[in-house]
Amino acid sequence: MFDEGRFRLPAFSEVSFAHPWVFWLLCIIPLLVIWYVRRHHHTKPELTISGLSGFVGNRKSAVVRLMHLPFVFRCISIALIIIALARPQTRLSVQDMNTMGIDILLTMDLSASMLAKDFKPNRLESAKSVAIEFIDSRPSDRIGLVVFSGEAYTQCPLTIDHSVLKNLLSTVEPNFLADGTAIGMGLATAVNRLRESKSAGKVIILITDGENNVGSVSPLTAAEIAREFGIRLYTIGVGSRGMAYSPVTRVNGEYVFGYTEVRIDEALLTKMAEMTQGQYFRATNHEGLKAIYKQIDQLEKTRFDVKEYRKKKEEFWPLALLAVMFVVAEWLMRNTLMRSIP
Repeated sequence: MFDEGRFRLPAFSEVSFAHPWVFWLLCIIPLLVIWYVRRHHHTKPELTISGLSGFVGNRKSAVVRLMHLPFVFRCISIALIIIALARPQTRLSVQDMNTMGIDILLTMDLSASMLAKDFKPNRLESAKSVAIEFIDSRPSDRIGLVVFSGEAYTQCPLTIDHSVLKNLLSTVEPNFLADGTAIGMGLATAVNRLRESKSAGKVIILITDGENNVGSVSPLTAAEIAREFGIRLYTIGVGSRGMAYSPVTRVNGEYVFGYTEVRIDEALLTKMAEMTQGQYFRATNHEGLKAIYKQIDQLEKTRFDVKEYRKKKEEFWPLALLAVMFVVAEWLMRNTLMRSIP
């Protein structure tokens, strides 16, 4: 049965020898060859004849052609026996990898100012597209989504089903909740979702483009609670510096745009992040926001525990069997085709 959070890497084998010093015995084979050549030369029979005319054109018999084959078989069998005595072994290595994912809650501001055009096409769509890329880069983590403006709401609880999360993220709009910027409420809602998590790491990424102006929970109070539960907070202020083309009012359900000053409480966001050993970032354009998410991705790496198991298997039996086959083949040849009469 598949164990969630655990997968097995493919096994691989290595060949080693328990007694590698035995290979020195292979030096016997060249000595045997020298002995055989000298012996064959000295025992070669000689016959004095008047001429070779009677032998011209005669072909050598199969026995003559194969006369050295038994000795070759003997050398091969000795070599195989020596290799078998060295005890070849295959080492099977198996790795079990435990993935310890991180629980991450994206906490996104949905106030009307997130429709400002200083990001393309606007701040909210830019934040959504970059968040989806971030989600795709964290396949082993549980990720959830909290949205806030004048109030806060859990759009998606922590889940490993990132396709559901991305679908829900793509549907959020500024008129989803009451208008305003309740940073404290948004953070408190995210903390409440993470407080009972048993994950190896708990992280909140809070994105806003304004100042806390509504809500019953102070942002610093919410940050202090996050610290108590071991949650690290990364805050991101989105918006260009100076003026931005933003919604200024709403008429018949449609936003009317005009140039307004970009006001982000960076001091507050910095303090909130520092209270939890986190970090504050400022994104003034889409590319800057992507770079921030990549930096957070590097800071919050998914943890892996790897255990390696090794098992050795003796592999000398095939070599020993092959050596026996060559010994038998040599014996059969010497006692049949190569049999000599004393």
